[in-house]
Amino acid sequence: MAELTRRTALKRGGALGVVGAAMWTWPAEASVARTGTGADPRWVWDPEADALLASVIDRGDVPAVNAALRTWQKNDQPLPGGLPADVRDFVERARQLPSWADHGKLATSFAFTEKRGLYLGVLYGLASGMISTVIPHEARAVYYSKGGAAMKDRISKTAKLGYDIMTRNAFEPTGEMIVTCVKTRLVHAAVRHLLPRSPQWTGTADQTIPISQRDLLVTWHSLPTTVMKKLVEWQVPIPRAESEGYLHSWQLTGHLLGIMDEYLPASWAEANSQADQVLTPVLAPTDEGIELAEILLNLGSTVDGGLLSTHVLGAFTRFMLGDRIANWLHIPREPVWDPLLNVAWGPFIAVREGLLPFPLAPAAYWTLDEFLRQAALLFLSEGRPISIEIPETNRPS
Repeated sequence: MAELTRRTALKRGGALGVVGAAMWTWPAEASVARTGTGADPRWVWDPEADALLASVIDRGDVPAVNAALRTWQKNDQPLPGGLPADVRDFVERARQLPSWADHGKLATSFAFTEKRGLYLGVLYGLASGMISTVIPHEARAVYYSKGGAAMKDRISKTAKLGYDIMTRNAFEPTGEMIVTCVKTRLVHAAVRHLLPRSPQWTGTADQTIPISQRDLLVTWHSLPTTVMKKLVEWQVPIPRAESEGYLHSWQLTGHLLGIMDEYLPASWAEANSQADQVLTPVLAPTDEGIELAEILLNLGSTVDGGLLSTHVLGAFTRFMLGDRIANWLHIPREPVWDPLLNVAWGPFIAVREGLLPFPLAPAAYWTLDEFLRQAALLFLSEGRPISIEIPETNRPS
């Protein structure tokens, strides 16, 4: 009975978060499109991709499509033979950059990534990655879809997006970011078709169809918006051009993932405003998210002698996301790492940025620097071939 009561409370917590963000008031004029219908993104999905993947799944073409797309790796690579005509036509359209793509801004974004790569690696993993576990819609969609049964593989495919966007040529012909985004868009459409057939998902979800445009926006804000907020909070000096370039790379990513241009924020001010409406109010614990967080935290124990132990990763999660989220995820307090981070992180950042001379505690400095290096390795070192595959089934019951 106690467990049933806890599950009920957690489910209600997720539902209350969604209700708290029910009113859509963000103006389309603040988007990269500068115009739009004003439709509430909770009730908008990805019509073209959804119809395509429903057909591909129902006619049994998923194995053939996956086999063909496995060989498509570079942005400008001709699409492989063997693709059904409707899939080929969709992918050819979906892989095109929008008219507002700015290659100068993308070059500046890479300059930013070159200087801040270690920060970005750990933030993608322990800020963005962990906050996703307290986004109820995302946590349940991940948990009950096929990828929820093999989380290490699922996380490596998610990390590929973070890895690819940090490369010099991410959106250029020889890069891989466009490929990764389009394949991920296909996966999302497949999950929309499959999850409503899952009794486990339908028994806990407060949606009839997952991964709406609003859900995509929530996930989008858990990445660049959350990362930039932390860098500003840490007082990392970022030239305006680099900040705008970084935003532009994620605007393009959102577009390629199937987010409609009328919902993509045109500036950081608008991104923060939208995040206050769609991300912050929905954060809540769920049983599924708690279990996913535990899996994420345990990944570090296998990296390079276990420096990234569950204790260390948990302390960094608490430091980055705060006590409320850490307590939701049942992350214990750490008597050594918690106070160390609270006291040493600010000076550590200042030293890395050249704002302070090297401190008189080189051992502590090295430990923090080594943590960043290994965390980036853990979450973003997916240089080996990773194939993003369209699922045919949900998580086995």
